[in-house]
This record gives sequence, C-alpha cells and structure tokens, in this order.
Amino acid sequence: MSADTDTMLQTRGEHRALDAFVVACAFDRAGRAAFALGDGSVHLADPRARSEWQRVEAHRGGVLALAPDCTASGFVSGGDDGAFLRIGADGTVHEIARYGQKWVEHVASHGGGKGEGGKGAGLLACSVGRSVHVFDAEARALKTLVHPSAVSGLVFDARGKRIAASHYNGASLWFVASKTDNPRVLEWKGSHIAIALSPDGDVVVTSMQENALHGWRLSDGQDMRMSGYPLKTHALSFSRTGKWLATSGADTVVLWPFFGGGPMGKAPLELAGGDNVPCSFVACHPQQDMVAAGFADGLVVLADIGTERVLPVAAPGRGAISALAWSDDGTHLAIGSETGFAALVDFTKRS
Repeated sequence: MSADTDTMLQTRGEHRALDAFVVACAFDRAGRAAFALGDGSVHLADPRARSEWQRVEAHRGGVLALAPDCTASGFVSGGDDGAFLRIGADGTVHEIARYGQKWVEHVASHGGGKGEGGKGAGLLACSVGRSVHVFDAEARALKTLVHPSAVSGLVFDARGKRIAASHYNGASLWFVASKTDNPRVLEWKGSHIAIALSPDGDVVVTSMQENALHGWRLSDGQDMRMSGYPLKTHALSFSRTGKWLATSGADTVVLWPFFGGGPMGKAPLELAGGDNVPCSFVACHPQQDMVAAGFADGLVVLADIGTERVLPVAAPGRGAISALAWSDDGTHLAIGSETGFAALVDFTKRS
C-alpha cells in the first residue's frame, strides 16, 4: 500500500486509544456507535456529533458480545460476569438477566417491524452454555431453547421469525413464535464456531474448527462444503443481496458466490491480498456490494466486489483488527483492534 493508506482515517475519521482489546463494535438503530472492551467497559459515540466519547462501566469482567438493542436506540451486551445488559444511548445500564457464574457469550437482536415476524415489537436473545434465552422488547423472558452442546454463534433471520445457533455437530434453526419448540437440526460432524444466515433466510453457513466452512440450503437440503483456508474463519458476512459471502481466514478477503449454482464447483473471489498478512475481520456494506476488511497488521480497506477496486481506509500499525461494523444506512464504519484502537470513519458523500 502507498503512503496514502491512512488518508481516509485522517480526513474523514476520528479515533481513540481505549487501552483494552476491542471485542466488538456495533451501531444502534439511531446511528450511534458502541465499542465493547475486554476490560468490561462499553464506549459510546455519536459519529454525527463528534462529541466526547462516553465510557460506561458495564460488566465486572470482560465484555463477550455486543449488539444493537431491538428498540430505537441503545445496545445489549453479554459478559463473563454472567450478565445480559441493556445499555441506553445516554449510558444508563439495566440488567435484563443474570446467570450466576456462567458466561453470556453471544447476544442477538431483531428490530421487529410490521412485516412477517417480530409483530412490530422486536426481540432479544443471549446464549449461556447450551441454552439460548429469548426476550421481548420489554425484556420479558419468552422461552429458553436448549441445544445438544454449547452455543458458538447466534443470529436472527432478516424477518425475526427464526433464530439460528451453531454448536458441536451442526446448527439448529428455531421458529421464535412456535408453541412447540422443535428445531430444524442441520447436521455435520465437527466443531462449528460461528454462524451466518443469508438475507433471504435460505442458506445457513457455519465456520469450522478445521479451517473450513459448511453450508446448508434449506429449500432443497443441499449440503455445501467450502475449504482451503490456511486459518480458522471467525468472521462471516453476507452481501446485501446474499450473492456473496465474505470471510476472514486467509491473506485475502475470500468471497464465495451464492449464485449461478455456487458455491459448489465455483472458485471464490479473492480481494485485497498479496502481503501474506491474514485477514482478521470482514463486514459487508448494508446498501452496496462492497466489503470492509481488517487485517492482522491493522490495515483496513474497503473493496468494491463488482469492480474489485480497493480503497485503503486505515494504515497498518495499530494492532490486529478485531471488530468492524457498519451503520444501517452505510454512511459510517466502526473499527476496533486488539490493542484498543477504535475509530469511526465517515463515508457520506461530500460536494
């Protein structure tokens, strides 16, 4: 990369040294950002105001997971202190549930809406060991879904009708509103460590301990195997239309085609590589066919999938990128690293 690798960050961004591992970052539904840290704190920032960032002492221990709240603003978090918390945009903290000495390792939310699923109210969920606990928007417990082994990934589908969890030997897909909780079990032997659902809800993909991905197409029961990674894939992100699945786990951004009969029998598209530095995180743009990618040396780029053009966003040297997130409208990107570097970059059009 050239000397201008840091231009976007310096001219369109703001950043902080937060002095602890950035476990996750997210934007709430009002466009505010949050960074969750390994020291238990959550840092709130409004990218449109460029005001002082607010530190919230959330967990007595490390934060393990972060997601936007299902309501209009705020966030939910899980920690190794056994707490599932709701964090308001003003920094107030409310405990949704506490699970003793058990870790709250994954959290998820759905904003509801008047369409199918959600009934306009929104949903929250967290995983504790083998159990997924589901709550309504008022933080009232709705149900507990028990899996055969510890849950390693958790996600709602785009309509909020179903929730999917990865675990040992596969994944489970549940209808949230079902009176009888009998999941559709997707089986594949081995340890599954993360999960993603396509925007149309027809494809479930998990990453596996043995440096590969496995997928299931729900409409016809097709199994899909994607291998060849030199490292474990921790980050999975479908493009806005579901045509591409972007992944970490190689020294490029690996994108598998989910069209034209793919991914089986199709080679993946590889972008933004060549320096033998592992890609550590990916996040597809919510409005356009682009993907943000972070690397183990701290480099962050934005790649256009159609043209394969790559725009440098932040230069190497600030620690391995551990978290990336887009605002819902795609105007702002949040960045976090293992050394506590945190940044917001503005991608709004300027005259």
